[in-house]
Amino acid sequence: MSTSADTTIDTRRHLPGDLAMWFFILAELSVFALLMLAFTVAQALYPQTFSEGRQWLDRSTGLAMTLSLLTAGLFAALAQEQVRLDRPRRGALCLCLALLSASGYVAIKLTEYAHLSASGLGLEHSTFFTLYWILTAFHFLHVLLGMVILGWLAEGCRRRRYGPQRCSGLESGVLYWHMVDLVWVVLFPLVYILD
Repeated sequence: MSTSADTTIDTRRHLPGDLAMWFFILAELSVFALLMLAFTVAQALYPQTFSEGRQWLDRSTGLAMTLSLLTAGLFAALAQEQVRLDRPRRGALCLCLALLSASGYVAIKLTEYAHLSASGLGLEHSTFFTLYWILTAFHFLHVLLGMVILGWLAEGCRRRRYGPQRCSGLESGVLYWHMVDLVWVVLFPLVYILD
């Protein structure tokens, strides 16, 4: 005779990833928040300078970078789902697609940096560009680290290092990538659009 204890499904919820990654993400988000606050205060103090600086930025380029990062985030989430369904090889494929999409962001951002540098709009050109370079370069470094993490995770999936019962490392890496996405979703309108 079967008892209800035999058929009980474990429905306890857990925080995805490692606790250490959550602390790291909160620390990074705090740094980004301070930089964004500095940008916002400087814009309030020098609205004309910020308005003129934005004229040099292409909003469609910013939108393309946003779509690139969000698409990478979608593929990273799909990879996590595939691993939970015990399909780590498909997870590796999704992570490779995430890397490909993230590479689009890198290519567009490097092109934008080259254009601004060639136009003489470097770090010391104005308050707007000082903060533009600091904010976007700091984020760019996070994207590069995120791509290294995605590549590492893809290799781990390919080698079947992750599975339904052992995906905490994968979850942590995907969480980091989603932090990168989240920051850009706030940076894009702050830097490119809002006057």
